[in-house]
Amino acid sequence: MLAARTGAAGGQISEENPKLRKPSGFSIGSKDKSPKKATENGKESSLSPSGQAQLRARQLALVREVEMNWYLKLWELSTEHTTAYTTGMPHRNLGKSGLRVSCLGLGTWVTFGGQISDEVAERLMTIAYESGVNLFDTAEVYAAGKAEVILGSIIKKKGWRRSSLVITTKLYWGGKAETERGLSRKHIIEEIVRAMTHVINQGMAMYWGTSRWSAMEIMEAYSVARQFNMIPPVCEQAEYHLFQREKVEVQLPELYHKIGVGAMTWSPLACGIISGKYGNGVPESSRASLKCYQWLKERIVSEEGRKQQNKLKDLSPIAERLGCTLPQLAVAWCLRNEGVSSVLLGSSTPEQLIENLGAIQVLPKMTSHVVNEIDNILRNKPYSKKDYRS
Repeated sequence: MLAARTGAAGGQISEENPKLRKPSGFSIGSKDKSPKKATENGKESSLSPSGQAQLRARQLALVREVEMNWYLKLWELSTEHTTAYTTGMPHRNLGKSGLRVSCLGLGTWVTFGGQISDEVAERLMTIAYESGVNLFDTAEVYAAGKAEVILGSIIKKKGWRRSSLVITTKLYWGGKAETERGLSRKHIIEEIVRAMTHVINQGMAMYWGTSRWSAMEIMEAYSVARQFNMIPPVCEQAEYHLFQREKVEVQLPELYHKIGVGAMTWSPLACGIISGKYGNGVPESSRASLKCYQWLKERIVSEEGRKQQNKLKDLSPIAERLGCTLPQLAVAWCLRNEGVSSVLLGSSTPEQLIENLGAIQVLPKMTSHVVNEIDNILRNKPYSKKDYRS
């Protein structure tokens, strides 16, 4: 799958570097449905937005169960033959498309072709694959294209069936020349929506999505796709973690219900901030100590960064009570959002990856009571306009 992204240099956030930002558009399709109504004591009452989402999620889960049972019966198989059953890895639909992705994916930013050796990269992919992960994310800009090459080489070496994998890559920052980057026809054949439609029609990709686009840009692309009978995107790739919530919790749910776009999220540990390694400063061996990540170091040592570390200390007792680590709690917290199709993990060691994959075991423990406890500590829960209605 291809993702068109707005301009952002390496790991630097585009909002912090407005000169590198390139506005673009996006969208997806399915009809907007009016809120269903429930009756209580003979009176009609509208379901809340969260109630509607939960109802739709249950309905979709029931449909998937019926479809799966029909398929297994048709081929005289049982659930024991499925990857989800043998590994315990849950799978979700990517938006309202039929594409099923593991709820945890493996990202390659910084690590593949840079921070880790090819041998470690192979080890990480093997652990992920054997744990039921079918989603692997990369981009042409990662390690100047080396990350894509390493990813492909490992898949070929391991002999994994290509049909069992979902590979996503991103376009924009390709090369140094003016014609090697951006979203122009020269770089990806044609302007965004038309280009992606061409790429899919030519069999070079199965789906396309966006990365770090605004809700308005996504809606614009959806309109263009529908107006000219082209293919709309199926997902938006967005940053989401304990300290970054607005877009994924307020903006993207509306897009999902209106046009079917799903959310694939990245940086569940906030570039390592939530891992706990920066509780007493910036270790020499950490990512924030690297010269090219000075922006991350500044974020950590800032006043806001210190406040975040204090909140993480307050969250530690919750993790201990649930029998998990703080990173596992943070990843499970992301997964508890039913609007998130998949959370991309970024690990530099097998131990880190194994720990983060353990969040799957914590997910059933993320009750509404636990989530409320976390919200009371964070005090940053975003509210949509609908939430303010009496």
